[in-house]
Amino acid sequence: MIVYRIDPHPSDQELDSLWRRAWTAPLGRSYQPVLARSLGHVGCYHGKQLVGFVNIAWDGGVHAFILDTCTDPDFQRRGIATELVRQAALLARERGAEWLHVDCEPHLDAFYRGCGFRPSAAGVMKLS
Repeated sequence: MIVYRIDPHPSDQELDSLWRRAWTAPLGRSYQPVLARSLGHVGCYHGKQLVGFVNIAWDGGVHAFILDTCTDPDFQRRGIATELVRQAALLARERGAEWLHVDCEPHLDAFYRGCGFRPSAAGVMKLS
């Protein structure tokens, strides 16, 4: 059974396992400092296994940001990522955000438009 949890604080091991499956790359470093500063996060579980995740970063004011949306490949095409983003939007609103932003690669544009985001111009600068 699929269950969504608000702020489940998954361990680095759980996140690393999901990252390796979803992005074929290791987590790389502890995610706990990120979770400690987040506005919130949503996890999707199949039994005890973390199969989906989204983080909500924020500016401390009215702007929140969707980050790290991912779903285990064995659980894709079931609406999990869409539900994660939907729940993240509700959570961000409940916690005082007025705007929800997402930056994504072009192949994800249609997905995020389907979640209710509209295109906007943004810039990015690589710092390392």
